Amino acid sequence: MALANPDVIIIGAGAGGAATAWRLVSKGLNVLILEAGGRFDPQADYKLDQPDWERHAFPEKKNSQGAVSIAELGPLNSDYVDLASWSQTRGKLAREGKRKPSGPGYWHVQGVGGSTLHYVGEAHRLNPASMRLQTEFGVGYDWPVEYAELEPYYLEVEKLIGVAGPTEQGERWRSAPFPLPAHPLSTSAQALVQAGQQLGMQWQANSRAALSQPYDNRPPCNYCGNCSKGCPISDKGSADVTFIRHAEASGRLTIKTHCPVVGFELSDNGDITAVSFIEQGQKQRLSATSVVLAAGAIQTPALLLNASQPGAKEGLANGSGQVGKNFMETLVWNSTGIVSDLSNTHMGLPADAICWDFNRPDAIEGVVGGCRLTSATREIGFTGPIAYASRAVGGFGRKMKQQMRQSFGKALSVGAIGEFLPNPDSYVDLDRSQKNSLGLYSPQIHSSLGEQELRRLRFMAEKSRALLKQAGAELVEEFTTYDHFSATHVFGTCRMGTDPLKSVVNAYGQSHDHANLFITDASVFPSTGGGEAPSLTIQALALRTADYIVSLKTT
Repeated sequence: MALANPDVIIIGAGAGGAATAWRLVSKGLNVLILEAGGRFDPQADYKLDQPDWERHAFPEKKNSQGAVSIAELGPLNSDYVDLASWSQTRGKLAREGKRKPSGPGYWHVQGVGGSTLHYVGEAHRLNPASMRLQTEFGVGYDWPVEYAELEPYYLEVEKLIGVAGPTEQGERWRSAPFPLPAHPLSTSAQALVQAGQQLGMQWQANSRAALSQPYDNRPPCNYCGNCSKGCPISDKGSADVTFIRHAEASGRLTIKTHCPVVGFELSDNGDITAVSFIEQGQKQRLSATSVVLAAGAIQTPALLLNASQPGAKEGLANGSGQVGKNFMETLVWNSTGIVSDLSNTHMGLPADAICWDFNRPDAIEGVVGGCRLTSATREIGFTGPIAYASRAVGGFGRKMKQQMRQSFGKALSVGAIGEFLPNPDSYVDLDRSQKNSLGLYSPQIHSSLGEQELRRLRFMAEKSRALLKQAGAELVEEFTTYDHFSATHVFGTCRMGTDPLKSVVNAYGQSHDHANLFITDASVFPSTGGGEAPSLTIQALALRTADYIVSLKTT
């Protein structure tokens, strides 16, 4: 391709950017991706083959974390103190009486593959009922696209990344089976299935972007249980080994890494005429007939807000004033207990079993918005002895060794993720206290839990605790977003809609203000769904947007 004149410039090589690129090059277009981070080498960078593997989290590399700040999160609601995080070894995990970030707060990766590099690999379709919250339930905002329109795109994404799943998933109707059979359930998942049956709950194998058999020149999962630390054998369907690999094979995709975007130029008619970026310390600019922004629900609004200029005084694509608004985070509950008659719960696929019983927006009495429950033992890190020693087993010396022998491989965890409704106190703006090394203001996250979220969180806690009690578990740890901000799924800061006064982009991800600017990440989501992982929907929407871009070029 002629790098100086690509057909499309894509900003970001994560779930949405990678899927958009693959679709565009498959249609014969030349594409340039500008990625702020670098590349990860699965065999060299992921340390699961090392003796000290448990001490290694997902690796940090140059530019692999975007600059983000989190504003004061406010005091805890005293009516819900029963939802406080705690562990057997450390006691209460938030002693200051106010909500605080857990670790970085916003867990993400900048790089080729984006946050799919460290995601667990859940591959979920959105419940159709969650796409009409305003019309059906009087809250939130409706999607301007129907499930039936997304369904063929879901199929394409599942086929390309190799999703393994059950024969059906309730309201998420399918026109064809999953490309791969579901994974076998681990001992921990089997325990939850049994406990759930006794409580009248239906559990099933989760749909997972992890190969259950050889597929697409990639090996099947070896069930090490450490998907979030990076997959060294490439069975996990992260964007780098799926969409990016196939797109680069076409010869029509160029990726420039460590090239953060710092600006946009506008024509008099509102089109983006050029994109500015930093390459090896020097400012460069390139033009294309279309620009796709896929930097994620935090960095995408930050780039748009930083780009204020004549013709876009409040920032690009912000004629509605909605850029950065409607931020929705991950509503999380985790309970863990020790079950004396279980074994080897550290082994197996993370999040291998799931319960959708409470996923519909009207499934929880007195609350609008649902949730899902999963087998979370390995997802939250109970995969090795260090986790047990630091989180579940107390004491020192001989007593500790004895308890370790009695407890290891017996942890059972229930994870729950729920709907997060937009509220005026949850948004992303710019931290204007100082500019970063790129000369831009960094994004700042503001988040507040509404009464609906707290009620939903209590329901998630009650169901998780009931399952563990039924399974015979002795609780040793609970972690919750009641007192911690810990977001992996973030949404809504550039939502899609039909009304240009209430949304940032239309149903095809096209800016209402700039005809050649498109967004293909979770910032366009009008709602979060009842706990579904977003990557599959991001990628389905991205293929649809790419097809629309192609149609504009051929008319």
